[in-house]
Amino acid sequence: MATAYTPKVTGDGIRARIQRVGGHLAGMVMPNIGAFIAWGLITALFIPTGWVPNAELAELVDPMIKFLLPILIGYTGGRMVHGQRGAVVGAVATVGVIVGAEMPMFLGAMIIGPLAAYLMKLLDGLLEDRIRPGFEMLVDNFSAGILAGAMALAGRGVIGPVMSTCTDAAGDAVSWLIDHDLLPVASVLIEPAKVLFLNNAINHGVLGPLAVQQAAEHGKSILFTLESNPGPGLGVLLAYMFFGPRRLRPSTPAAIIIHLFGGIHEIYFPYILMKPRMILAAVAGGATGVAIFLAFGTGLVATPSPGSIFAYLAQTPKGASNWIGIYAGVLASAGVSFGVGAALLGFGRLADPDAEPGGDAPQEEAAAPGTENEPAAK
Repeated sequence: MATAYTPKVTGDGIRARIQRVGGHLAGMVMPNIGAFIAWGLITALFIPTGWVPNAELAELVDPMIKFLLPILIGYTGGRMVHGQRGAVVGAVATVGVIVGAEMPMFLGAMIIGPLAAYLMKLLDGLLEDRIRPGFEMLVDNFSAGILAGAMALAGRGVIGPVMSTCTDAAGDAVSWLIDHDLLPVASVLIEPAKVLFLNNAINHGVLGPLAVQQAAEHGKSILFTLESNPGPGLGVLLAYMFFGPRRLRPSTPAAIIIHLFGGIHEIYFPYILMKPRMILAAVAGGATGVAIFLAFGTGLVATPSPGSIFAYLAQTPKGASNWIGIYAGVLASAGVSFGVGAALLGFGRLADPDAEPGGDAPQEEAAAPGTENEPAAK
């Protein structure tokens, strides 16, 4: 076995590191999928453009996506690193990141939660066997509180502003691609930005104002479709439903309904964060859709908000070419995203650890549910 493994040391080492990163991301997100679905259902139902608009119940939407979900991720990431103490410190540190940025801080939570827990673990190691008898609880509580507070301040002053700067840079890059008629290439930036929950910043902050100007002149704009196209996300979810890990397949039908009919695209973002390589499927699907929209010279008359297939029906302008172009683009983007996603998932061969080729491949699936502190989802 040693001789067979030796020629692949470098490649396998990189692959193992990537798998460990993906496993840790999955471990932070997967235990909280139920919370994402709950938020998606509430959003799809009660926002002003939802199925049964209700202003009072819609007040749940912003606190859940801005506070609850990032804190859950930071808590879970901290627990993976250092048990319950790491979880508490990670949750407190995540609040600092949330306050330091305007957009939902999922990526910031994935960074600062485990980092704070790791520092807590180091500090506990330094204090071990150095505490006088009777002072253990006092030292444990104060050390965790001081570190958690310091990390919250660091998150507020550093990570939050950095993420805001990254959002502005992404918006500028998308604007540059639009100005240079490279719309299909824009998916290379838009799809990863969406997965990092920057979709509203890209859509309403960059694409929306430009699209409104075009629609006023021409009665429609392709820019309304760049971020809102439900096809790429639908393809990713279908790939997970048919070829993803078996523990995730039962959750995908509900996610598909929320995504396609409710227009809540955020519901599929965690599935990509679990396996970051799946972003290639979303990019391929998005670029395909944009290319078809361009070929037919079609667009929408206004922002489809939320980005459901029903909103597309309402915002598609009259004319057979517009209808054919829009829905051909949505279907093609879903098909390409599904095909690429299925290939990236090994057409089901990588669904279970025992089926994965290679000696270190099972680590990704084994790590995904969490650690000994986070049991696998049923």
